[in-house]
Amino acid sequence: MSQTIAVIRGDGIGPEIVDSVLRVLDALKLGLKYEFVEAGMAAQQSVGELLPQATLDAISRHKVALKGPLTTPIGGGFSSLNVELRKHFDLYANVRPAITFPGTKARYENIDIITVRENTEGAYGSEGQTLSEDGEHAQSLIRNSRRGCERIVRYAFELARKQRRHKVTAVHKANIMKTTSGIFLKAARDVSREYADIAFNEMIVDNTCMQLVMNPHQFDVIVTTNLFGDIISDLCAGLVGGLGLAPGANIGTEVAIFEAVHGSAPDIAGKGVANPCALLLGAAQMLSHLGHEDEAIKVREAIRATLAAQDRLTPDLGGSGTTSTFTDALIERIKA
Repeated sequence: MSQTIAVIRGDGIGPEIVDSVLRVLDALKLGLKYEFVEAGMAAQQSVGELLPQATLDAISRHKVALKGPLTTPIGGGFSSLNVELRKHFDLYANVRPAITFPGTKARYENIDIITVRENTEGAYGSEGQTLSEDGEHAQSLIRNSRRGCERIVRYAFELARKQRRHKVTAVHKANIMKTTSGIFLKAARDVSREYADIAFNEMIVDNTCMQLVMNPHQFDVIVTTNLFGDIISDLCAGLVGGLGLAPGANIGTEVAIFEAVHGSAPDIAGKGVANPCALLLGAAQMLSHLGHEDEAIKVREAIRATLAAQDRLTPDLGGSGTTSTFTDALIERIKA
């Protein structure tokens, strides 16, 4: 039975890298079908809405979406389209792998870390935001639930078990944020007892950042709350060469959305030089989610081989190629 994917081309370089990814997916000959829907500035210009109901309906219908980077305009409406999508579909798990590839600006060799970030609660809930009339005082409510903490930690342990990983590190600030971070740490300790086959340790967030820079190989799976996960996952991306190699999966009980972590890069939009690797790696996560693990591996291996050969790479990867020629190189290796 064929699978239809809701595809959001996105803004800026989004359409270019999405088209590259679809070419690669088609080369795998899985019979995937696509329903193209709009969000962001493209949707605003065509239908007058940043996040049309038709787009939400398509994602609900197909359960899986591939999303190019979106631009949320300054002003009224949503504070972030990505946050709005996560809230709407309860995409509680943000899964961001950081893997070393050859021929990149990676700081270390053999990095393979997954950050599992709680995606719907915490500091990004944006509840209770107030600013005093004189503009001198601001506050915002941070809200974590026992349910939310338990399910993200359990997701991390289940992911570790599925991928035959050996350790989960819970990252927190419970020494200072004794309630909002404390409830997460207690949930992590309690859930960890259900997984005797997987090592568990806990680490304060500031020490985690230092340890990631000094000795990243000690980490396997990191699980943490929303804000800390956002920061740590970008730090991990820096270890392996930057956001151009950083994919993200947003997973819920019913729906999953896969994306590149980077932005829409309007400064290079339309020039044909955008690096599609991050979204390709997000598509590989999507293939795994759909049960096509062999094809997911094939995509990653094609990226690895193309980077190692320095074959038709985009300028940010040190080459003089284009998005199209780099895609050609990938497809040749997939078909070989």
